[in-house]
Amino acid sequence: MARLADLQANIVEKMIEDNIVMIDIRRPEEFKATGVIKNAHKMTFFDMYGNYDIDKWMADFQKLVTKKDQPFILICAHANRTRTVGNFLIEQGYVHTAHLSGGMAAWLDQGKEVVK
Repeated sequence: MARLADLQANIVEKMIEDNIVMIDIRRPEEFKATGVIKNAHKMTFFDMYGNYDIDKWMADFQKLVTKKDQPFILICAHANRTRTVGNFLIEQGYVHTAHLSGGMAAWLDQGKEVVK
């Protein structure tokens, strides 16, 4: 059974140039407040009320992650939302699902680069 991989910021930083798909699932105001990791796709999952449109999100997701064995990394603020979404995607058969351990908070705490 596949498990959600917890990737530390220094590992994710090395993967940026490898063209691995990185999906930031935070909300637009969060992107604006902190910036995003270089090459990350902005794909909000939960709105500010915790609502989501799984069909629309999955359609957008499947344009980026085209095979169930393709590796990808999910990013959110503190790794809580990515744990939920990542486990859902594993249940859908995605076997190389990872997320940024500690989320953007950990990334920023370590002084890692962001783009606005």
